Amino acid sequence: MALCLYHPEFGYYMQARERTGVAGDYFTSADLHPVFARLMARQAAEMWEILGRPAPFAWVEMGAGRGLFARDFLTWTTENLPDFAAALAYFAIEPGPAQRARLLERLNQAELGKSVRLAENIDEFEPVVGGFFSNELVDAFPVSVVTRHGGRLKEIYVTAEGNNLIEKLGPLSNKAVAAYVARYAKSLEEGHRVEVNLSALRWIPSVAGKLARGFVITIDYGDLAEFLYTEDRPRGTLLVYRGHTTSEDFFSTPGENDLTAHLNFTSLIDTGRECGLEFTGFTTQEKFLMALGEANEFADLYDAGQNELQKLQARLKLKRLISPVGMGTVFKVLVQHKGVPAPRLTGLKYR
Repeated sequence: MALCLYHPEFGYYMQARERTGVAGDYFTSADLHPVFARLMARQAAEMWEILGRPAPFAWVEMGAGRGLFARDFLTWTTENLPDFAAALAYFAIEPGPAQRARLLERLNQAELGKSVRLAENIDEFEPVVGGFFSNELVDAFPVSVVTRHGGRLKEIYVTAEGNNLIEKLGPLSNKAVAAYVARYAKSLEEGHRVEVNLSALRWIPSVAGKLARGFVITIDYGDLAEFLYTEDRPRGTLLVYRGHTTSEDFFSTPGENDLTAHLNFTSLIDTGRECGLEFTGFTTQEKFLMALGEANEFADLYDAGQNELQKLQARLKLKRLISPVGMGTVFKVLVQHKGVPAPRLTGLKYR
């Protein structure tokens, strides 16, 4: 999975290709409508107020992709929250150099290139006061896949048989994999599979180490462990995304597809506490966006001069973002904090 997604030349995330939107393989919330970034900007501004209006206030977007979120966030804050915009220091993290170049091109077209600091990873800057934000990032971290075979835990490996890649059972690769299963999926049944995302357990301490004071917002596919590792998911959650369709055909076109597995948010909460991040709240994207938009009846949805048809189209896109049978409940929102006593956030009103 690491090779298919992050190989320097052939990895899916390292190539100069459209990954999201109509021409890509899947839609993110930022692809659908700017209101997603606008409501997140309202939440970021409230965090800035809670922290005492620091200047600079760093907003670190991890996995900035096409740059749509950054563009919409910065454009809207400049026009609507000038005091917050003046204090804002925006960091966009994207590992692939080709993707960073395309991201910068999009920001330059919006005359925002000088407003964003691009980086390959968060190791490139010192600890900051502000917020770390990711949307559909951690679900694409490489995972181990574990099954129970003959009453014992086995790890599923990939090997070659002639010209084909196939699965092969073997011993667990390290003790951390066994400990993860014992902690979060100890009721794993014979023949069932679970994904073990040790990369996420290494990622959250690195984020905590770069946050002097502030918040971490993680939005992604997934759930708490008790709802994620259940009998109704015998094959686990690992999927291929290509051309807006999903499959379990992992091996036919490596490097050409997105690979994703649902995130165990409980593991981020537990590991976060161990490295200084306190639990703020956990909710669905539906409830998070509803709480942020209800104060002004989602007036942020519309642009000046729109006709009724354009407003209707905007409402339909908002509906998709918050639909309880789609993105609204599939995506969860985890907020953690550091150096802030018992913060109360508008987005977590209905947690």
